[in-house]
Amino acid sequence: MPRRSLRRTRRHATIAALTAATVIGAGGVAEARLAVPKIVVKNGVTQPVFSYQDAIREHVYVESPIDSDRDGRPDRVNVDIVRPKESGRGLKVPVIMDASPYYDNSGRGNEGERKVYDAAGNPVKFPLYYDNYFVPRGYAFLAVDMIGTTKSDGCPTSGGAPDVLGAKAVVDWLNGRAKAYRPDGSPVRADWSTGRTGMIGKSYDGTLANGVAATGVKGLETIVPISAISSWYDYSRMNGVKYWTDEQPWLADYVDTDPPAKCAAVRAELDAGEDDATGDYNAYWSESNYRRGTVGNVGNVRASVFAFHGVNDLNVKTNHFSAWWKGLAERGVTRKVWLSQRGHVDPFDTRRDQWVATLHQWFDHELHKIRNGVLDRPRADIEVGPDQWITQADWPSPGARALTLRPGADGSLGTAPAAKGTTATYTDAPGPQGSGHSEGDLVSDPTAARPYRLAYVSAPLPATARISGTPAARLKVKLDRPTANLTALLVDYGTDTRVDYLGRGEGIETLTTESCHGESTAADDACYKQTRTRTVTADVNVVGRGWLDAQNRTSLSSPTPLTPGRYYDVRWQTLSQEYVLKKGHRLALIVAGTDADYTTETPTGAQVTVDLAGSSVSVPVVAGGADASALVAPKTRDAWRGPREVVLPRQPRNLY
Repeated sequence: MPRRSLRRTRRHATIAALTAATVIGAGGVAEARLAVPKIVVKNGVTQPVFSYQDAIREHVYVESPIDSDRDGRPDRVNVDIVRPKESGRGLKVPVIMDASPYYDNSGRGNEGERKVYDAAGNPVKFPLYYDNYFVPRGYAFLAVDMIGTTKSDGCPTSGGAPDVLGAKAVVDWLNGRAKAYRPDGSPVRADWSTGRTGMIGKSYDGTLANGVAATGVKGLETIVPISAISSWYDYSRMNGVKYWTDEQPWLADYVDTDPPAKCAAVRAELDAGEDDATGDYNAYWSESNYRRGTVGNVGNVRASVFAFHGVNDLNVKTNHFSAWWKGLAERGVTRKVWLSQRGHVDPFDTRRDQWVATLHQWFDHELHKIRNGVLDRPRADIEVGPDQWITQADWPSPGARALTLRPGADGSLGTAPAAKGTTATYTDAPGPQGSGHSEGDLVSDPTAARPYRLAYVSAPLPATARISGTPAARLKVKLDRPTANLTALLVDYGTDTRVDYLGRGEGIETLTTESCHGESTAADDACYKQTRTRTVTADVNVVGRGWLDAQNRTSLSSPTPLTPGRYYDVRWQTLSQEYVLKKGHRLALIVAGTDADYTTETPTGAQVTVDLAGSSVSVPVVAGGADASALVAPKTRDAWRGPREVVLPRQPRNLY
C-alpha cells in the first residue's frame, strides 16, 4: 500500500481547499482571497472542521451498464449524496459509500432507520452515523439504492450481476468513467470528488462491497464488509444441503417495492437457476460467487479490506468470511479483521467507541492517505469471551496447530485410532416433526444411545486451549441407499457463561440510553441506542457445525450417488471458529443425519455405517506452549457427568 508523508498530504489538502479570488465592491476592484476550511489532521486523524448542518444534500441517477428489467434502457441507480459545502467551491473529498437494498423496507442498523426526503426529493436524513461523523471530517457520504430497490430502476437479482454492476457504476462515475444525470435530466459530473472511494455496510450492503471489489474496479480504495456474503451459493446451502428453499426469488421480492408483475419473469429465472431440487452448484451460482465467479473474483481485488464477522453468525455464516479472507491473503491484499462472539450483529452495537475510532483511522489512512499507523497494529482483533478481546498477528492464529481427534469404540474422543474394522451405525431418520432432528436432540446426553446420531466425547481437558480456524471432518462411511444428509457438530460440554448468540438479539440487548457519534441536524441526529452484551450460563455449547449431502463428497457441481454397501471417504469443513475450550470441559464430536434446525432437507432414511478407524476430525488449536495432542487423553474417559437434556432455541433469521 503506497504511503505519503503527513507533510505532503497536508500540503495537497491545503492546495485543494483554496478557492479562486473574488471581486468585492462596485466601481473598483478589490481582491480578497477566501480561505475555505481545509482538511485538518491532528494526532493522525481528520478533525470535524466542516459544517454538517450546511452540507450539500442532493441526488443523482448514475447510468449502469445493465438493463435488468428488460425495458430497453440501461438501469439508472439512485445516489443520495451529502458532502461538505466547501466541496462546491473547489475542495475535493473522498467518498464513503453504503449501497443497500434495504433503505425503504427493513431500514438500516439496529433501529431500522430509513431515508427521509424533502419536498424536492433531496435527502434530509441518511440512515446510520456514517454521514454525521465523516462529512464534518472532509468526506462525502453516498447512500446508494441497489438496482431494483427504492428509487433505482431495474430488478434485484439476489447477488447477481445487476446488483454488483449497478454499485460498480457509481464508483466509475466518481472516477469519470460513467454517466449520471440530475433529476431534471441534465448530465452531472462528480467534479467535487477525488475519486477515492470506500464501501461499507452490513449483510447485503457489505456483500455488495465484496462483489464490487471482486470486479477490480479502479478507484475503490477500500471496503469494510460487515457480516457479508462472499458466495451466494454458500448463503443458501453447504455442500448440497439447503438451508432454505426458494431463497433467491423470495429475497428479490422482499427488497423490490415495485408492483410484483414488473420483475416476475426475473424472479422466475432466479427460482429455476437456484435448483432447489438438487442443491448443487451450477453456472447460475457462479454469477454470484465473488471468490471465483463469472462477474467477480478475489484475484481481481485492488481494494484493501477491513472485515468484521460474528463467529456465531448463523445467517451469513463464517465460511463467507474465512474463504474470502484466505483468498485475500493468497493475493497479499492489505487487510484487517475483527471477529466477535456474537451472531449477525454490527460492530457499532458490539464495541462501539473502539469501532468508530478504528474505522476513522482506517478511512483516513486509505482514503485521505494519512500515515497514522493503523496498519502497524496486529491484523486481527478477536473476542474470546463476553467483552474479552485479544489481538493477534493474523487469522487464523499463526500459533494454531491441527489436532486430529478420533472416535473410539467406547464413545471416547482421543488421539488414538480405533481398532481396524470397528464400526458404528445410525440412521438418517425423521424427527418428531417429520424433517430431521433438532440440534438440542443431537447434543443432549452424549452417553445415551440414540438411533439417529453417534456421539464421541473427550476426557476432561487438562488445560485451556483455543480453537482458531476451520475444523474439518473426515468420515469413512457406507450407506444402504444412494445418499444421506450428514451433520458433524463439535460440542463443548462444560458449564460456562457465554455470549447468548442463540437468544434474542443474537448476543446484544438494546438499552434506552444513547450515545452520539458525529453532528446532528433537526432531521438527522447522530445519536443511537446503546447496547450491552447478553450472556447465558449453560452446560453445553455447539462450537462447530457442518453439513453435507453425501453425493457432493467430491464435487458440488457433479454429484455422484453412492453405491450402497461400499465404503467412501467423505471430507468437509465445518464453519470457522474462534473459541476458548476451558480446562475441565469436554469436547465432543456428534455425527448425525438431517439437521432440522438449520436445513430444509428431508431425511433419506439411509442407514449410515461409520468405519471409526478411518474417521476423524481435525481441529486447529492454540495450546500455549503445550503440544496440542496433550489436551485430550488418548482413549479413555471418566464417567459422564453432564446435562441429561439440552434445549437450544433457534433464533429467527435476521436478514439485515
